Amino acid sequence: MKPAPKPGILDIQPYVGGRSHAGGAKAPIKLSSNESALGPSPAAVAAFHEAAGRLESYPEGSAHILRHAIAETFGLDPARIVCGNGSDELLTLLAHGYLRPGDEVLYSRHAFLVYRIATLANSAVPVEVPEKNLTVDVDAMLAHVTAKTRLVYLANPNNPTGSYLPHDEVRRLHAGLSPDTLLVIDAAYAEYVRRNDYEAGIELVANNANVVMTRTFSKVHGLAGLRVGWAYCPAQVADVLNRIRGPFNVSVPAQLAASAALKDTAHVEACVAHNETWRDWLTQSIRKLGLTVDDSVGNFVLIHFASKAQAAEVDAFLCERGLILRGVLAYGLPNCLRLTVGTEDANRKVVDALAQFMARR
Repeated sequence: MKPAPKPGILDIQPYVGGRSHAGGAKAPIKLSSNESALGPSPAAVAAFHEAAGRLESYPEGSAHILRHAIAETFGLDPARIVCGNGSDELLTLLAHGYLRPGDEVLYSRHAFLVYRIATLANSAVPVEVPEKNLTVDVDAMLAHVTAKTRLVYLANPNNPTGSYLPHDEVRRLHAGLSPDTLLVIDAAYAEYVRRNDYEAGIELVANNANVVMTRTFSKVHGLAGLRVGWAYCPAQVADVLNRIRGPFNVSVPAQLAASAALKDTAHVEACVAHNETWRDWLTQSIRKLGLTVDDSVGNFVLIHFASKAQAAEVDAFLCERGLILRGVLAYGLPNCLRLTVGTEDANRKVVDALAQFMARR
């Protein structure tokens, strides 16, 4: 006999992040993790360094510094904000707090892999719902709702497809859920979306008792290495998360850097403008090579190839040249590679390398 984990744990395929190394390349260009092309705000870096002189003290337990900075930025009640070690932690804590064995969790077919992991870790049942044109299909989601549906994860925008649901569709999805089913809107890429019909989720959370919105500082703010995320919740959900999260789950340097990043709106706007310019350029340039690229509202694009074998061949070809993209087989997209929008130099190198590959065929 030996200790056995609870049901579901051994069904989990561990999450594998984007690669950082490319063969023997001395200075590879990493475009596999949707990291910021321009990096963090100088103000955030300065705040982080300033905190280095007082590392002997524990953080204040509620992440007061960051919660109040977020509340001031977005006009929210700080008591309804919970901070975490990246939004991943908060997505997982919501599963820990609300799932019971046998409960069902809905999410779209090509959504973030952490949803399945968090579901199985709580002995619940993951329900992957087919998408329509690589976009969440609200009708299909609602058709899969049962009496056992306890939680619905919605990545909006979605990674790796780059698609999004307009606010009216999100509201329609929410309207079809029972009051005791929690809708979790994962808005990690919200800052990049410049569409009039998009809303990150603040309004729905403000007006409903069963909606949570999660956000991150890893993307547009360029603080992926610090692992900082936050959730805006109904009061009773915030209470649940605060009961089960770690007592010091966001460090003081991370809180100060994230708070400074929020205030540097000029840097955020520069990052968004850079992304819009080069995302569109990459999309059009790669399409001119005869490849399919989906429209995206994130800081990445999804490139389609003729087959799984060709996608793997292109991936190897690019890696030999020090260019690291992300294979998305685990997301059910074996014929695709995901490309993060990088610096101008990185973007041009990727397109040049893809042109070389296509010219050989």
